[in-house]
Amino acid sequence: MSDNLKYGSISSREAMELEENYGAHNYHPLPVVLAKGEGVFMWDPEGNRYYDFLSAYSAVNQGHCHPKIVNALIDQAKTLTLTSRAFFNNKLGEYEKYITEFFGFDMVLPMNSGAEAVETAMKLARKWAYQVKGVEPNGAIIIFAENNFHGRTIAIVSASSDPDCYEGFGPFAPGIVRVAYDDANALKEYLEKHGKNVAAFIVEPIQGEAGVYVPADGYLKACFDLCKQHNVLFVADEIQTGLARTGKLLACDYENVRPDMLILGKALAGGVLPVSAVLADKEIMLQIKPGQHGSTYGGFPLACAVAKASLEVLKEENLAQRAYELGEHFRNELRKIDHPMLKLVRGKGLLNAIVVEPKDGYEAWDVCLKLKEKGILCKPTHRHIIRLAPPLVITKEQLDECVQIIKDVFNEL
Repeated sequence: MSDNLKYGSISSREAMELEENYGAHNYHPLPVVLAKGEGVFMWDPEGNRYYDFLSAYSAVNQGHCHPKIVNALIDQAKTLTLTSRAFFNNKLGEYEKYITEFFGFDMVLPMNSGAEAVETAMKLARKWAYQVKGVEPNGAIIIFAENNFHGRTIAIVSASSDPDCYEGFGPFAPGIVRVAYDDANALKEYLEKHGKNVAAFIVEPIQGEAGVYVPADGYLKACFDLCKQHNVLFVADEIQTGLARTGKLLACDYENVRPDMLILGKALAGGVLPVSAVLADKEIMLQIKPGQHGSTYGGFPLACAVAKASLEVLKEENLAQRAYELGEHFRNELRKIDHPMLKLVRGKGLLNAIVVEPKDGYEAWDVCLKLKEKGILCKPTHRHIIRLAPPLVITKEQLDECVQIIKDVFNEL
């Protein structure tokens, strides 16, 4: 065992070397190793403590290792973990009733990862288009927005406009088009020309990976109305924006839009397991018949127990309201920082970003390294944007402490 370790049996240096030597190089992590998490904090093996300002891309909205969620996992793990969907289990129906009533939909199709949930929504939309809308076989079109991020499967990267996502992975899935984001007219023009063949419009209410890009007020409602006019399904990918992150239960709630299909993941399991879901009403959901879609682990008992507990935590701890109030305060405080590198602050709730103007050889990555040294962990996206998204259980006092750290880092630069 290495010397001076507080958590685990290997040092930060050893852990990074092992990943470098034995793991695929498909990520470029910040040079920090994490060994323990609790609430808003994480610790490295040597015992250094950090504020988590990424929340595993909003998967730990409820905080790291939330006792209620962890206990749900432990209790169920001791009883029954996996049955496959070849049989009924005593947790799935209970969870399905809870989540559908929680969000106000008839039915749910449970999956595991967010990407699987997006793929599920794409398949459902195509089935509906052929069987309900009457689109010609193999003629259905799904519209996505420019600069989207919905996952990394072949079908999904077929919709991407980010070269890192799609270059070298073709040929791509047909029947997928893109229109400009935050531009309802772009969607209108496409639907006026091709609407009879369009199955769905799949959109992030706020584009997370694009740098927490918040569209203009009214954009979602305008797109929803256009979809209704052309008999097209409006599908909201709320994997990152949902589950209280933006200050409402769903980001669509800001415009009173109830999507035809709702895609959830990440915080649906509070960071304990991969759990995702697609919610829709019966007219859409019942188009898929036995054998046409599924997953060995989708809706497994362990996931059901954990997801139900995770949703209960959101409600019991009033995390949406908390995120709304703290988010307003956080953005106001960040906007008071007067520094030439800090160009813009944007976001909703506790999903926020700062746009960094490179200066004297320093970029967003360098800012993140400096923040790490002072005890805040966050990650750049697209070189000039830093996403700031702490667990929703953070207190105002902790947030103010972090604002001061951010201010100090910019002053030092």
